[in-house]
Amino acid sequence: MDEGIALHERASAACSAGQWGEAEQAARLALAIFESGDGVDSPDVANLSNLLSEIAEAQGQYAAAEAHARRAWEIMERLGNRCESPEAESIRGDALIRLGTTLRAAGRYAEAETWLIRALDHAERTGRELPAALNALGVLCKYTGKFAAAEKLYRAALALVAADSAEAATLYHNLGGLAHVRGEFAAGLADARRAYEIRYRLRGTEHPETLSDACSYATLLDGLGRFDESEVIYQAALIRFEELFGSEHLEIAVNLSNVAAVRWARGDAAGAEELYRRAAVMKGKLLGVSHPETALTLHNYASMLVELGRVGEARDLELKALTVLEAALDPFHPWRVAARALLKRSEEALGLAAA
Repeated sequence: MDEGIALHERASAACSAGQWGEAEQAARLALAIFESGDGVDSPDVANLSNLLSEIAEAQGQYAAAEAHARRAWEIMERLGNRCESPEAESIRGDALIRLGTTLRAAGRYAEAETWLIRALDHAERTGRELPAALNALGVLCKYTGKFAAAEKLYRAALALVAADSAEAATLYHNLGGLAHVRGEFAAGLADARRAYEIRYRLRGTEHPETLSDACSYATLLDGLGRFDESEVIYQAALIRFEELFGSEHLEIAVNLSNVAAVRWARGDAAGAEELYRRAAVMKGKLLGVSHPETALTLHNYASMLVELGRVGEARDLELKALTVLEAALDPFHPWRVAARALLKRSEEALGLAAA
């Protein structure tokens, strides 16, 4: 069992360093040891399942991440009141958060909300994993267009964590991202910069989370028209993400789309179109064609095509995007409203009745 504990610690350290392949290998070896020694229904097995869920999500393996988190939760449910220590409550809370987070990442927002509300209730009752539960529900609120609720949750979590911790960096990152979707670009810069500065001190420049912080800052620069600065950040991050994850990963797809927007803003329509196509194909492969983030990339691509006068192509793309967004989002969500407006514009240009 000492070997299993050492492997678990090695896996956790590798996660902190962003070395996901090494983390997965060590976690799987530790899991096998604990399954053999403790049985398949033990807190240690549940804890390692949570860790494997985190590792899988970081690598874009969302189905695997969900399966690991669900296993962790089901183990703790079966143990019930036979396992009620503070450590056990942390494992339960982590399982609830991980399950909700993976469902949100998969675009299954309604299911995610059910689990994340349970996670927050559990955290408030037990005092375990409360900042993480607040943050996870805040992220979901951002994606579902509940921006005021998201900010309230982020700030409540921020009040509970150490000022220069990794948890604080994540929350400042999320506050910057929230400012971006609200169109409050200048206001979000300070939070996004602070996220990067904290993470840089903790992880260094090459860690994937530091790169993600830098790219989040760059999106705010885009909103302010500072494209020379933002594109340098995106291009450097893309090189490093490909070194870390290979040619296909969600971080790569997101930043291809970001660079596409920069190219379009600079008047390079051909360059922008190529990148939008690559981003849409990659997101479709990684997330599925019915994921809201895939639809958002199609919408952004269609917006460019309308401006180029290619309204027939734009309408076809926007119909696909709107079908997905109407299924996943509330009627007044900004993405859905924008998609409906663009479809109307393209159909009017084609002389068609508005949908």
